[in-house]
Amino acid sequence: MVSSSSSRQTSWLTPRKKAFLTGTLLLTGTGFLCRILGFFYRIFLSRTIGAEGLGIYNMVHPVFGICFSLCAGSLQTALSQYTAANLKKGRNAFYSALSVSLSLSLLLAFLICRFDGLIASRLLLEPRCAPYLPVIALSVPFAALHACINGYYYGMQQSKVPAFSQVAEQVIRMGAVFFIVNAWAAQGRAITVSLAVCGHLIGEAASALFCLLALMFFPPRGEEKRRTSPLFRSFTALLLENIQPLMSLALPLMGSRLVLNLLGSAEAVWIPNRLTASGLSSQEAYSVYGVLTGMSLPFIYFPSAITNSVAVLLLPAASQAQADKDHGRISRLISMCLRYSCYMGILCIGIFSMFGLPLGLSVFHSEEAGRFMMCLAWLCPFMYLASTLGSILNGLGKTSVTFGLNVTAMVVRLGFVLLAVPLFGIRGYLWGLLASEILLAVLDLFFLRHFAVYTWDAFDMLLKPALLLIASVGIYFFLAPVLKLFPSLPLFAETGLHIAVVCGGYCGLLLFAHLVRGGR
Repeated sequence: MVSSSSSRQTSWLTPRKKAFLTGTLLLTGTGFLCRILGFFYRIFLSRTIGAEGLGIYNMVHPVFGICFSLCAGSLQTALSQYTAANLKKGRNAFYSALSVSLSLSLLLAFLICRFDGLIASRLLLEPRCAPYLPVIALSVPFAALHACINGYYYGMQQSKVPAFSQVAEQVIRMGAVFFIVNAWAAQGRAITVSLAVCGHLIGEAASALFCLLALMFFPPRGEEKRRTSPLFRSFTALLLENIQPLMSLALPLMGSRLVLNLLGSAEAVWIPNRLTASGLSSQEAYSVYGVLTGMSLPFIYFPSAITNSVAVLLLPAASQAQADKDHGRISRLISMCLRYSCYMGILCIGIFSMFGLPLGLSVFHSEEAGRFMMCLAWLCPFMYLASTLGSILNGLGKTSVTFGLNVTAMVVRLGFVLLAVPLFGIRGYLWGLLASEILLAVLDLFFLRHFAVYTWDAFDMLLKPALLLIASVGIYFFLAPVLKLFPSLPLFAETGLHIAVVCGGYCGLLLFAHLVRGGR
């Protein structure tokens, strides 16, 4: 019996599954590290280019997002899918995807450089964005190159190069930006939005160079050993052989990503414009927008690094469970997703409501950023639910459903931008964020009910964590005299200590409640 059980375990964890699991965990770990590095990079930018500079940069960046969705992102996914199904054609498929991606990226880069003034004034509604668009345009071909190489490695089921390329991009970008700041300061040169766009270009170039060197010296294992270069073959035959199936996979993805990026870009453009309609000056509007998107929202999104990591694991788990027709496992996955998203979201409500103001003051030296965090705290449970539930829907093969739901939520947000912001200022946009996230989470739950069976325990998922949060806050106030024994701590360290006490009490009480109920 022991031998049979051991044999079943060995056959379940095949080398292919083990490699997939290892790669998933590696991507999760490096993604979390990159989120941390990017978070501190945002803090640095906020202190160097200011709130208004962040607002302008956040208007320019969606142009890159639209270009990436057109020439790189969808082709990366299509290449990985096609290569995984046709390993012997992997190298030729990579060349085909690269030829299409680089051609489109160079065309888009040329158009942006040629019409930068028109794009800035007519589309972005801000002429000050024009000098930064050519720099953003130059980063598009680099992004296309490393996206194709990453897609090739993903298709060969080898994720080390894509994972470490993310880290290399962040580390080199941050190092280069710190060097530029010191050099400009020594020259007496003003630090402007140019710093952020130069950092973006350097990061994309670094990632592309890293991936290219990896491809040259550490090509994917298992690819064809023949070294026939496509230059000695008929290029037309190569196009006919691989580009058609690649584009049939890429075009639906390209359309959905383009729509979402266009809606996101419209939101970024309209918010400052609508803020000026509410009575703010242009400088005040960009400053408020920069504080919100460059300071407050990164703090709110930071815990989602954990839920996004969970989502990475949930997608293949849901796909495998559906393939095995294991409906019980799907139900357990959904229940786990609901429970822990609510647990973390309710904790974040408490953290940001209590400590948003000191966090804004200590990190960004901005009281306004802290007040935004206190308002945005109520987003957390719905945002985390939508993220993980959307991943389960994708894992069940319902990508068109998640696309439709995301578009619906974006349209609601745009409605608040156009109608509520001129009347109520930035509060109108905050209401729109909350309304769209609530709607998205509710719709995810509703549609998921049609594809899977799951249980919703309001006491376990809502009331219990809320009561435990109140108890942990009570523990925090009980320990307040002890915490006052450290009066010389900087404000950020003091705030971090207080947050740790609340989190420790909350997690400890959750664990205790879990054990009391028999470890369910």
